[in-house]
Amino acid sequence: MSTKIGNKAPPINLPATGGETFSLKSLVGKRVVLFFYPKDDTPGCTKEACGFRDHFPDFSKVNAEIIGISKDTVAKHEKFKAKYDLNFDLASDEENAICEAYGVWKEKNMYGRKYMGIERSTFLIDEKGVVRAEWRKVKVPGHVEAVLAAIQEM
Repeated sequence: MSTKIGNKAPPINLPATGGETFSLKSLVGKRVVLFFYPKDDTPGCTKEACGFRDHFPDFSKVNAEIIGISKDTVAKHEKFKAKYDLNFDLASDEENAICEAYGVWKEKNMYGRKYMGIERSTFLIDEKGVVRAEWRKVKVPGHVEAVLAAIQEM
């Protein structure tokens, strides 16, 4: 299964930071920026998360929530969130069900070694739970600004 622009976003119900459970259904009426990233506290993931942190007020102005998802545990997410003062929640997909549903669990290749991992991807979901935009194989520089521009045009 994978997402498709114009279709309902696959449902999400995951443990998240702050002792919360993140449910996409609970955010109906808000725009949602859902970004999948490989691992807490690594250079690219940190840069991406801090970019969303720094632009959080701009996303709030357009009624948008930001949620980061990786396979890291909630405990690791809590440390990552505290270390970089992230102002949005991180959800834990340890079972990999949501990564599979969104089609971000992919074979990767690093230095000739193949392995399975999260392909850095972002989804923009509207107030009715419909996928309006997606970015796959994300390169971090300029990405947060591109997502912000897209959501401002919605």
